[in-house]
Amino acid sequence: MLKRLKKKYVLPAVAVGFLFVGASFKDDFFEIAKQIEIFTTLYKTVNTNYVDETNPGQLMDKAIKSMLEDLDPYTVYFNEQDVAKFKINNTGEYTGIGALITRKEGKLIIKEVYKDYPADKAGLKAGDEIVKIGDISLADFKEDASELLKGSKNTKVDIQYMRQSKPVNAQIVLSEVDVKAVPYFAMVGKETGYIVLSAFNGKASSETKAALIDLKGKGAKNIILDLRGNPGGLLNEAVNICSLFVKEGEIIVTTKSKNEKYNNTYKTSKPPVDLEIPLVVLVDGHSASASEIVSGALQDLDRAVIVGSRSFGKGLVQRPLDLTYGTQVKVTISRYYTPSGRGIQALDYTHKDADGKAIRIDKKNYNAFKTRNGRTVYDGGGILPDVEFEESKQSAIADALIRKDGIFNYATTYYYKNPNLGTTIPNISDADFESFKAYLKKENFEFDTETEKALKETLVVAKKEKVDASIAVEYQALLTSLQKSEEKELTAHKQEIKQLITDELIKRYQYKEGLYKYYTTSNPEIKKAAALINNTAEYSKLLTKK
Repeated sequence: MLKRLKKKYVLPAVAVGFLFVGASFKDDFFEIAKQIEIFTTLYKTVNTNYVDETNPGQLMDKAIKSMLEDLDPYTVYFNEQDVAKFKINNTGEYTGIGALITRKEGKLIIKEVYKDYPADKAGLKAGDEIVKIGDISLADFKEDASELLKGSKNTKVDIQYMRQSKPVNAQIVLSEVDVKAVPYFAMVGKETGYIVLSAFNGKASSETKAALIDLKGKGAKNIILDLRGNPGGLLNEAVNICSLFVKEGEIIVTTKSKNEKYNNTYKTSKPPVDLEIPLVVLVDGHSASASEIVSGALQDLDRAVIVGSRSFGKGLVQRPLDLTYGTQVKVTISRYYTPSGRGIQALDYTHKDADGKAIRIDKKNYNAFKTRNGRTVYDGGGILPDVEFEESKQSAIADALIRKDGIFNYATTYYYKNPNLGTTIPNISDADFESFKAYLKKENFEFDTETEKALKETLVVAKKEKVDASIAVEYQALLTSLQKSEEKELTAHKQEIKQLITDELIKRYQYKEGLYKYYTTSNPEIKKAAALINNTAEYSKLLTKK
């Protein structure tokens, strides 16, 4: 009887369900097929009839990449060459020269040299411009020049670089480079351990665990975990780091998608190291993705006090998917949500302003959530700290100086004028600050603020319409006013900028390790975090329902 009932009612219901799913799929499939046919016809027609010869591969490459640009910046197509060039190694190990290199305005610049690695041993310094690799002059090389500095271990690479306008020849012997996820840890005072976690590669949780155990052995009764500037990385490593401080089986993050197979719940699965030790997590506007999973989960579980400034707000999950002919697409497949249900993503790429930029979620649309202890927390993008530090927020003028290398280039000049400071901490005086401002003027430094860009665009349009001569006086007056405004901003943020110059200079004389060591005694955020975590009453109060 029961079997007959199942047959009579359940099977038709399932069939109806499949009918609706099938109908929906059929509609989508028809629309996709229709658009593909239109595009294929257009593609063939243009290639056949265009007045000049076209490159079908280039056309298609551009068409695909332009289409994906309209979605979000993380959904990216890799052609065969891209796949070969940009395979990401998440182990934290690679064979190379051991330096951070950027290509800017056609120049290959050393941004940072890692201590005791090939570039350092060969005598390269931050600010050096590599102009020749082997027999290849980089002035004529339009590909990714950094690929020329990779190869098997012990490969010898001859290079020529410019230092202070003088050419220098050197030979670099490539070796394995181990990029540490935890580049530094130490005691801050008698009872507080400090751990810098700079990346979520395959060694992140093991290195953090080792640092935690070491510090506890040295008497640490509190821990500060520094995630400032950490752009994220491997999701499973974020979960494993939370495992160090919370019990097994705790939900750390969930992913939600329109595609059910991408809906996942990630829980801790390893025994904790310490469930009780007071914990402060430092974040800033450059802490993103996995950093936000760790800080958001520990905040929701009332396991840590989060301090600093609101994190970046990168809550979109990507997965690389293989295509035909060795190509690949990295697709945004889902969104991250913290244990309380908060979304991490800050920018809404489905809604864009008149300039085509994604809109940030308005504060009035933030939603309230509850932590385990009943504290109120909000979404709206990124993780809002329990205690906000003004020092963690970067001003627009400072951001421009960093983005456009104003501080970096000044530090290069300063270093060669003062080459023998050694372990002495550079003291940036008011006179040095005035020298810095004079340097920016001499170099015609352009801040490229939104106002400055708009003004330049106005002049470009005026020239096209041949009215630039008639507005020349007014334009110059506006430009002068803008430059005065920027100078006022420099002065208004003098202390912040002086500190950024000091930080950059310490790296020149003492590498990144020296900067971390300096931070433990001089960084205001670390000092405040240490004071907070050592104030048991204040720390406990922050984790209690208000």
